[in-house]
Amino acid sequence: MLRDIVVVGAGLAGMRAAETLRQHGYDGTLTVVGDERHAPYHRPPLSKKLLSGQIQRAGIDLALQFDFDARVLRGASARKLDTSARTIDLDDDGTPLSLHYDGLVIATGATPRAWPGGAVPDGVLLLRTVDDCLAIRERLSARPRVVVVGGGFIGAEVAATCRTLGLDVTLIERGNGLLQSALGAEMAECWAKLHTQHGVDLRVGADVQAFVGDRRVEGVTLGDGSQVAADLVIVGLGVTPATDWLEGSGLRVDDGLVCDATGAVDGCDNVVAAGDIARWWHPRYERHLRIEHWDHAGRQGETAARTLLGSAAAYDGLPYFWSDQYDVKLQMLGVPTGYDAFTIVEGRPDDWDFTGAYGREGHTIAVLSTIPGRVQAYRDAIAQAAAFPPRPA
Repeated sequence: MLRDIVVVGAGLAGMRAAETLRQHGYDGTLTVVGDERHAPYHRPPLSKKLLSGQIQRAGIDLALQFDFDARVLRGASARKLDTSARTIDLDDDGTPLSLHYDGLVIATGATPRAWPGGAVPDGVLLLRTVDDCLAIRERLSARPRVVVVGGGFIGAEVAATCRTLGLDVTLIERGNGLLQSALGAEMAECWAKLHTQHGVDLRVGADVQAFVGDRRVEGVTLGDGSQVAADLVIVGLGVTPATDWLEGSGLRVDDGLVCDATGAVDGCDNVVAAGDIARWWHPRYERHLRIEHWDHAGRQGETAARTLLGSAAAYDGLPYFWSDQYDVKLQMLGVPTGYDAFTIVEGRPDDWDFTGAYGREGHTIAVLSTIPGRVQAYRDAIAQAAAFPPRPA
């Protein structure tokens, strides 16, 4: 019988876990630890509608699905985990605090990669939290020349938002294509065209070597020696799982906290993990996956909570995500990692009304579409590893 459960992390995964614990009958002490002072909120709008001002701060609050009684610590950061003593050391707004647990949900998410060159001038910013978003939005009101460093989803979405606001935008990606690590080479070229058609100065295969400006950024210097003027630089180099506080805990960390298919952390009883920090074994793909998507985080949180309560079941849901850029909604179902074939099964990319499929070893493993909701029509084909290419929906 668990009587003292602690959830470390007050994002979507942590809050869904807390709700599920109460929903499934847990009536012991429940403590939720969050390192931000804000009430829990949705992160996807930070690079889109909240950044553009289409919605305001209250519009991203996380609506709880179930009422639950819990002690909630805001502005409290986990510093150390002792799995033998079953204690968590916190920095509670500057005050040391130790919590005991007999059940633990780890959902501390991920942190953005800082600029690797050290100190940066004013005007070089990261985007991860609501405070980051509001700070950037305030600067956008001055109509700056914007440089976005990093061509992943955050970089691409921020660039699209800034162009929608009519700002001059340069998007710099050191790799061979925009969104290539997530979508593959074929779709990378497609999304590069989307941004250039909307007036983004896209630099692919370009390296930022340094920032121009002393106290305030004035531009960036590229690897070829050229410079791009900028009043605001937004760095989006991806994230790393927030596992530093787990050092010395004995838990297995390898690009995230390694878990089985139920969310149970390897080698430790009554400890589960969910969200961006968790690297789960996925039965369908037969590999460990760490997936940084909203839908996945919520479902993992629910599964991890049930596992902690003794009703473990493998989570084999197909990962799903979306990305809004200009008037195009990209949706992906499944995981294209390791694909060896790609084809368009519906429509034409030039019309921005199409569906594409990814295959591996003759089986369908993922589907991408710009047609709203269309990927769901291919759910069975992916789940059953149907022959590639799948039949058009």
